[in-house]
Amino acid sequence: MFTGSEDYWLVRFLFQRGLAVLYLLAFLVAATQFRPLAGENGILPLDRYVDRAEFADRPSLFYLVPSDRAIGIAAWSGVVLSAVALLAGPYWLTIWLPGEYAIAASMALWLALWALYLSFVNAGQLFYGYGWESMLLETGFLAVFLGAGPAGPPIVVIWLVKWVCFRNMFGAGLIKLRGDDCWRDLTAMDYHYETQPIPNPGSWFAHHLPDRFHRLEVLGNHVVELAVPFLLFAPQPWSSVGGAAIVGFQAWLLLTGNFSWLNALTIVQAIAAFSDRVLASAFVPVAAITRAIPAGPDSVGAASTAPVALQIAAVTLALLVAILSVHPVKNMLSERQVMNTAYDPLSLVNTYGAFGSITRDRYELVIQGTTDERITDDTEWRTYRFTGKPTDPGRRPRQIAPYHLRLDWQLWFAAMRRTPRRIPWFTRFLDKLLAGDDATIALLADDPFDGEAPTYVRVDRYRYRYTTPEERAESGDWWVRERENTYVPPVSAEEIPST
Repeated sequence: MFTGSEDYWLVRFLFQRGLAVLYLLAFLVAATQFRPLAGENGILPLDRYVDRAEFADRPSLFYLVPSDRAIGIAAWSGVVLSAVALLAGPYWLTIWLPGEYAIAASMALWLALWALYLSFVNAGQLFYGYGWESMLLETGFLAVFLGAGPAGPPIVVIWLVKWVCFRNMFGAGLIKLRGDDCWRDLTAMDYHYETQPIPNPGSWFAHHLPDRFHRLEVLGNHVVELAVPFLLFAPQPWSSVGGAAIVGFQAWLLLTGNFSWLNALTIVQAIAAFSDRVLASAFVPVAAITRAIPAGPDSVGAASTAPVALQIAAVTLALLVAILSVHPVKNMLSERQVMNTAYDPLSLVNTYGAFGSITRDRYELVIQGTTDERITDDTEWRTYRFTGKPTDPGRRPRQIAPYHLRLDWQLWFAAMRRTPRRIPWFTRFLDKLLAGDDATIALLADDPFDGEAPTYVRVDRYRYRYTTPEERAESGDWWVRERENTYVPPVSAEEIPST
């Protein structure tokens, strides 16, 4: 049951290609955002991580080499290795290398990707504190043991991928059922599309669907997250039915929101629910992959058994995962369940969950600056625009996912508070704007001062709501906003508190 491999060659191939795409995106995000956010002179400087963490607790290459140059080398190395994995590098190596060496090359490649990304997650501090970071690491570590070449993967590893997917889905369902009342009275979707961190173009339309549809959505959410995951461990075709339900559910979330690569990664995990024969019968052209890739089986179901050494490594991995699963399972069964927590420094087995509570009102921070030397009633304030945040009520929400805008996400959390007290990174962010810091400005949609540093910045907090269809037909706007309070009064570089 756990060592056969004849039915999962194609499953492994598609799973690894999907995972490679997400690694590629993750490393591109690191290459473009990590240094201004958490680099040597970042909003949360790298030495803050080095001073406050122990290497054994949060291992990272950047603990040993805390420099922007090391960050850049690691990020772009990750991009290159992800591209190699995406283009099926270990499979093409089988043209020149024996099968055992192809498997070793595949394991080395996936292990390097995992180790590099672990370094970013453990050193990224607040800006890397999302559940999909540890989920990518856990899923990526399992990919190390899937093998390559003509032999199929050890089935035990396929089941371990199902186990990640199960905890991902089931944990999210339990946290909702135990959390906000709106999940139990089926009203959660009355608020979610409007108040989620970064709405996308479909969010406005989903928000205005009939109330009855929203009730069915929440009920369907409970079914897919609490009941369907058990189908992952059922025999075929029921496992594929569960996988298809999860894929459809996550596709809807992709169409109606921007949750980084959370939904795409769950879809990749759900590939493990299928078998080669199911995939070939449902998607006939996909079967041609087995004939197009070097050392692939001649036809679906023709893959040979995984080498004994790889099977032994896979069983050892399964024993390790079983031991490390004790705390995540206890957490899932606890009335005090927590979301998105790693229980080991390598993020090998984690607990997941999302939206245990739903905010009823949307707040946004509108950040403005001026080059005037004195603040008067006639001062001209220019607004900083962000790529994902809906600052301009007339701008259509954008599709960002599966890319991740880390600063935009943290600004959503910051806006939940009436003041920036206990948000030290926000003050440092304003200090960067007042200095006209190019790296920080690059995280925004544009620079309203064209490279010139403002003399003052200010921040107002607004309450946003979607326009009704009638309001949008009249004004063309997507949002209506109302000023709530002053978040930060006009402040200069000399007046801003040091952090």
